[in-house]
Amino acid sequence: MQAGTLTRDDRSILERSSHSRLPDQLLRWVLTGLAGFILVLIAFFFIRLYIEAKPAFDKFGYVGFTFTDNWDVAKNVYGALPLLVGTLITAALALLLGVPVAVGTALYLTEFAPRRARGTLTIMVEMLAAVPSVVYGLWGVFVLIPKLKPAEQWFSDTFAFLPFVGGTVSGPNYFIGGLILAIMIVPIVTSLSREVIATVPSSQREAAYGMGATRWEMIRYSVLPWSRGGITGSVMLGLGRAMGETIAVALVIGSTAQITTHVFLPGDAMAAVIANQFGEAGALHKSALIGLGVVLFVITILVNVAARGIVTRLDRRTQGA
Repeated sequence: MQAGTLTRDDRSILERSSHSRLPDQLLRWVLTGLAGFILVLIAFFFIRLYIEAKPAFDKFGYVGFTFTDNWDVAKNVYGALPLLVGTLITAALALLLGVPVAVGTALYLTEFAPRRARGTLTIMVEMLAAVPSVVYGLWGVFVLIPKLKPAEQWFSDTFAFLPFVGGTVSGPNYFIGGLILAIMIVPIVTSLSREVIATVPSSQREAAYGMGATRWEMIRYSVLPWSRGGITGSVMLGLGRAMGETIAVALVIGSTAQITTHVFLPGDAMAAVIANQFGEAGALHKSALIGLGVVLFVITILVNVAARGIVTRLDRRTQGA
């Protein structure tokens, strides 16, 4: 008889009574119900947001609302393109600045850090996620903005030939917003990347060392290819966090609803606008703000779907290698 087909009283699973199999069936129904409830809850959120945002969509159109460069509260005209661009710029800066630090930290914790110090260092990194976002925002206002402005101006003048760089530097700007978000996503990306890297079989490392590889070569050709799918997934989750962050970005981005020419000028983001303007919004204005929530919801869903597809493809390549 095949292994795994016997119960503790030496009866086959097929020979068990329906009553004895009831706990297994009940567990399956409960877990299926919970999974279905999550999908229903997501659908309910989206439908409810859409109903509240429909007046703005009806007046400006779906394409007009999303891709028109004109958010003017005084004239009751709402086009979300500058806010969408601001969200994407700050999120891209967060990934550009934060992901190398996060992945490097994860590699250090798993491959280089002394065994006795790993636990302490891991806790210290993960504590960054416990800091409230308003604290990051206030730190950005009172420390980063005044301290970094001379360095930003030097960089802007020295590298003015680069795209999106050059000109006068304002206090609150896209770069400060992206820097704050980069710090906020570091613990998420680091924690998930560290867990994935830790699953690399020791045989992979030993094989690389046996072929004469250095530690860097072992990481490059054994660790990173094995864990790239999980690292990519962690980066996408960090991207979702960066696009949805509200208070910290609202305090440091500048609250200017316009598409600017470089990253050292003020702008605005969708989540920040919702937080800043919702309390004083009229009927159409409130509908437009909820419409921003719908757009942000859709973008977040697309990011997660894309992340799932990328991770699946990378996993298939790893398994086929």
